[in-house]
Amino acid sequence: METRRRLRMFLLCLLMITGLSWIAWKVFFTPSSAHVRATVKDDFGAVVHGGAPSTEEHDHIFTRTIAAGDTLSSIFDAHGISQGDMCRVLSADESLLALDVLKPGHRLTFTMNPDTFALLIMELFIHPGNRVLYSRVDETNFDYEEIIVPGEWKQELLDGAITSSFYASARSSGLTEQETGNVTELFRDQILFSRDMRSGDRFQVVRSRQFVDGEFTGQSRIEGVRIYRGRQVHSAFLSENGRYYDQEGKSLARAFRRYPTTGNHRITSHFSPARRHPVTGRASPHNGVDFSMPSGTPVLSIGDGVVTRVHNHPFAGKYVEIQHGGHYASRYLHLSRILVRRGQKVRRGERVALSGNTGRSTGPHLHFELHMRGRPVNPLTAPIPTASSMPAEKRDEFNRRVDELTALMEEAPERIALHCGDNPG
Repeated sequence: METRRRLRMFLLCLLMITGLSWIAWKVFFTPSSAHVRATVKDDFGAVVHGGAPSTEEHDHIFTRTIAAGDTLSSIFDAHGISQGDMCRVLSADESLLALDVLKPGHRLTFTMNPDTFALLIMELFIHPGNRVLYSRVDETNFDYEEIIVPGEWKQELLDGAITSSFYASARSSGLTEQETGNVTELFRDQILFSRDMRSGDRFQVVRSRQFVDGEFTGQSRIEGVRIYRGRQVHSAFLSENGRYYDQEGKSLARAFRRYPTTGNHRITSHFSPARRHPVTGRASPHNGVDFSMPSGTPVLSIGDGVVTRVHNHPFAGKYVEIQHGGHYASRYLHLSRILVRRGQKVRRGERVALSGNTGRSTGPHLHFELHMRGRPVNPLTAPIPTASSMPAEKRDEFNRRVDELTALMEEAPERIALHCGDNPG
């Protein structure tokens, strides 16, 4: 009896020792619940935490690819980033306005403070040759840096013959919808494409496309065009000044206005890459010219073009952007009223808006910008299209350029014959 009692005591002690050993192992070799958090991915690829944010690098850097229907506000909300930080980023973007045209396929990468989970850096990836970094400089301000990679421009020849319409045949040859529109715009004063083109008429287009590290950026430009209409040949060649001329050196572009208004209006702020902002006091680019004028003053398009943006920005106010062919664009900011819609064609001197004082502004004025090949230039001094011929001092250089492009086009007869049998897509 005594032996059995001692055996039970021994087994009980052994069991207690085993239990205490297991508890000690869990305490010393397993992180406590205070340091363990479930980590899962949400629908947007962001890391969602239970408890305080993790200090692991992958927990505070995440990327969102823009999808149809996304807005900057909805993206910030989805990731728990404050609307205040969104406004600060938009303030930094006022000079660039890159965030107003987010498109499916663009990417936003957010870098958060690992301790407070506040936004430190936001990167907008537009394409491999163009990124914008918005970086926090203090508690209330962000700055931006636009990163442009020139990449490599590869030249190619597209040619074909008209089967049913110029549009269908051009698209079948490989031209994009925008490129086809650019070609028809070049010759609008010479050819009515819906009426004048006939089956068997031919066209040749030299196009350059941009690649960065072998990846196409989506950027292209038309360098030369020849259209054979019966016995007539219409030509257009891109010059170094961004304008198109025919083979004889005559300009194809209608003249631009230098100023977007009538009358004389005092300039209150000039184009300056390093101007100090009158409201924030911070050094920031001023990519245009400010004209002092009463609200309601008519604003005129400086040239023929298509309205590509109509927006109401919290800092730029109501504004309009107009694309003039493939290489020029103009912007008109702080408007009180917009008189055009996106996609509308406008003519030189046409009223597009009324000036105002919307957005972040110190008083009624018009902010006017001119962009050439995607970069802002001084609208008061930049070379603008004029109804004139190629300048004499540039003629030899232009002729060499024409010779290079026409030599490439002369290699095309066999391919033109092949395209003659193509069905338009």
